[in-house]
Amino acid sequence: MFAMVLAIGLLVDDAIVVVENVERLMEEEGLSPKEAAKKSMDQISGALLGIGLVISAVFLPMAFFGGSTGVIYRQFSVTIISAMSFSVLVAFIFTPALCATLLKPGDQHSKKGFFGWFNRTFDRSADRYKSGVSYLIKRKFRFMGVYLLMVAGVAFLFNGLPSAFLPDEDQGVMIVMVQLPSNATAERTEAVLTEAEQYLLNDEAELVQSVQSVRGFNFAGRGQNSGILFVDLKPFAERKDFAKSVFMLADRAGSRFAQIKDATVFPIVPPAILELGNATGFDLYLKDNGAVGHLRLMEAMGEFVAKANAAPELMMVRHNGLPDEPQYQVTIDDEKARLLQVSIADVNATMSAAWGSSYVNDFLHNGRVKKVYVQGKPDSRLSPEDFDKWFVRNAQVEMVPFAAFATGEWVYGSPRLQRYQGVPAAQIQGSPAPGYSTGDAMEALERVAAELPQGIGLEYTGLSYEEKQAGNQAMMLYLLSILVVFLCLAALYESWSIPFAVIMLVPLGVLGAVLATMARGLSNDVFFQVGMLTTMGLASKNAILIVEFARQLYEEEGKPLLQATAEAARLRLRPIIMTSLAFIFGVLPMAIASGASSASQHAIGTAVVGGTLAATILAIFFVPLFYVFVVGLRKRQPEPPTQR
Repeated sequence: MFAMVLAIGLLVDDAIVVVENVERLMEEEGLSPKEAAKKSMDQISGALLGIGLVISAVFLPMAFFGGSTGVIYRQFSVTIISAMSFSVLVAFIFTPALCATLLKPGDQHSKKGFFGWFNRTFDRSADRYKSGVSYLIKRKFRFMGVYLLMVAGVAFLFNGLPSAFLPDEDQGVMIVMVQLPSNATAERTEAVLTEAEQYLLNDEAELVQSVQSVRGFNFAGRGQNSGILFVDLKPFAERKDFAKSVFMLADRAGSRFAQIKDATVFPIVPPAILELGNATGFDLYLKDNGAVGHLRLMEAMGEFVAKANAAPELMMVRHNGLPDEPQYQVTIDDEKARLLQVSIADVNATMSAAWGSSYVNDFLHNGRVKKVYVQGKPDSRLSPEDFDKWFVRNAQVEMVPFAAFATGEWVYGSPRLQRYQGVPAAQIQGSPAPGYSTGDAMEALERVAAELPQGIGLEYTGLSYEEKQAGNQAMMLYLLSILVVFLCLAALYESWSIPFAVIMLVPLGVLGAVLATMARGLSNDVFFQVGMLTTMGLASKNAILIVEFARQLYEEEGKPLLQATAEAARLRLRPIIMTSLAFIFGVLPMAIASGASSASQHAIGTAVVGGTLAATILAIFFVPLFYVFVVGLRKRQPEPPTQR
């Protein structure tokens, strides 16, 4: 949907450029609609082709990136490239024909009423704008210094922008994790679940629609001391203000659940992509790379969690697993079992059936299929001493007691074996503190991890892993897109000067996108990167409209460089403003959206609106300056010697 909104805006822009140029020729030169349409295409066909190539080239590298970010990138890349190809085709074939057919002499800019006043005012403003452009390009070195300062400001602000993978989305669902101490009874777990459920249904009745509780399971593991609540919120139409968002509910519920002394109860909000974890924030594993053992790993995990929770960038850092508990460990003496001709497979089968259960087969009873399980009697599997009551059949069909080849002892260990990349590990989850992004949180985590004991390592997983991958790809994506744009324009115009003048405008568009994003407290995430690339394409479009006309007036009609540039800027002022305003108003609903997927829409819409505004306001002054500066450099180069 987001890609379609951007694509529709780009489709309209090319048509506006063609129609505006046809009307200008009809008004200024008195041509008929048919003649004006023909001459218009002679003037702007190169610009239209350049715009189509540039915007397609900006999004082309996105189609070849892998991972989860690559899936998101490809949706925008394929949609926008297809739309631009179709837009250029329409602008070359259908729009001129429609102009010649539908426009009539006198349809151009009205000279009476409000529209007449507006056009006269705009023409006077355009004349003053032309004088301002002439002032700038006559002092090009001074204002090129201003440009370099702005580029330095862009680099500084961009590095200060907090990073993230995806914006947190309100999906109308919240999850509450309940964890009691080891060996807590099911009744205690049920009491905590009931207390949490009653709070959500009574105190948060305006927001919560339903609550479903499950005892014996949560995302940390299974056991009678575990539980989970699935909370469904009311539809977005019934909770429009921010206080009724899932994030505010999680804050209030977290404060209330902290008062429960019998258990650890905390709410979590599902991530934007449900397949990449079960909670927003960060997700990582502490790995036992040095084989230091479970005890040392748990000690390091406890120290890590304590230090992480003390960091100002982090909150709710927790071990996503069950706490260690008393366990009875049975040790099989392989040598004794072999002497007694007892196989390990029979030992395992007997223990599984006696202390757990073993499926045998199905049978029919009263027309229904029922399953048959074998299991020991309750009074024979209550305590460790009951192992002496069990026997295993050996190869001589004799019954051998467990005490003949097995011993047992009480130990303290984890009820759930966690592995990551085949190595013993402990999973840790948490969230960035208010005012910090997940990128800031991950930097703090790595700072804390530097103090871990020797042999304990840190590995990200889920959304955090994807964020690391996306951060490494972002700069490569920007540079590759700029390179492809430069090469396409260089091939189109058979010159390096025009592409260079066009590319120089890109940082100014980036400046607007970064400032708008920082002003709204948003982050540098995947959707912001899509907005950045869109801004780069639109900034290049504005530059092409001016540079192409300046080149025609300077190289083909032989006008002086400064005069040709100032005149081209004035001629292209109206279409630049018209196309930019049309695109901004088309994307503005995304920047102020509410409800489902609003955070993602804010990320794209804010970057595009801010970048397009900056690229428009600054482009009309700086693009003529860039063209004069670059052409001046080219004229200083010595001509190659002629060969005889």
